[in-house]
Amino acid sequence: MAEASKGRIPYLLSLPALLLFAALLVTPLVMTAILSFQNYDLTTGVIDGVTLGNYRDALSDPYYHTIFLRTIGIALATTVLCVLIGAPEAYVLSRMQPPWRSIFLIVSISPLLISVVVRTLGWALLFGRNGVINQVLGALGLGTGPIPLLYTVHGIVIALVHVSVPFMVISVWASLQRLDPKVARAALSLGASEATVFRRIILPQIIPGILSGSLIVFALAASAFATPAIIGGRQLKVVATATYDEFLGTLNWPLGAAIAIVLLVVNAAIMLTYNNLLERRYARTTR
Repeated sequence: MAEASKGRIPYLLSLPALLLFAALLVTPLVMTAILSFQNYDLTTGVIDGVTLGNYRDALSDPYYHTIFLRTIGIALATTVLCVLIGAPEAYVLSRMQPPWRSIFLIVSISPLLISVVVRTLGWALLFGRNGVINQVLGALGLGTGPIPLLYTVHGIVIALVHVSVPFMVISVWASLQRLDPKVARAALSLGASEATVFRRIILPQIIPGILSGSLIVFALAASAFATPAIIGGRQLKVVATATYDEFLGTLNWPLGAAIAIVLLVVNAAIMLTYNNLLERRYARTTR
């Protein structure tokens, strides 16, 4: 009996957190999924009945195809750029000596200390036709006219990278903290080059950090609302802004719920596939 009671202790201790998780996350998701199967009428709004028409509209309409492809493309581009910027940045930070390491680490994650709306509005001021970037390029005589950055996909990607890079830096930084510098020094003393040490010793050990950081960045970029809404404007839609329009614009809540559920499923499928492929490749390279 005593052993059985001890075995239940971890579950009892985690029960409050599980109940809070269910109340704040699982319950709204279930309610959204139920809403996505309800009927909608232009005059009366949400009405009783079960239908798959909302999913049919979300999956068969070319308008939503374009929005989903744009959203996934923006998320993938943001993730790749964050890996290319954040992983080397975290590695350089790990090689610094105190107090510079702490100072530059705080500078690297400083975007997280500012509201995402404030950061995005700052980028909007920089991207405008008369913004700082175009003014500097014009003063230097580069280009024949203003470079279109505002209300463009690449403008959204740049702003999302600025928002998301700190998450990649933190993830890779956590992996680098478990790296024993003596192993790299031993490899160098045995004649290995710096490139070989990085490729055979350091990179395999920071792959988990890159994986976790990529998943975080992709999820945040695919579901971002404020940055695409401000930088992309009303015409350049992503899934989050399209869902917002259905809920608060046309008041078609069931269709908006269906779009949100489809995005959730697509994100989960892409992230699980990426995780499995990278883990298999990582396992083969470390055998």
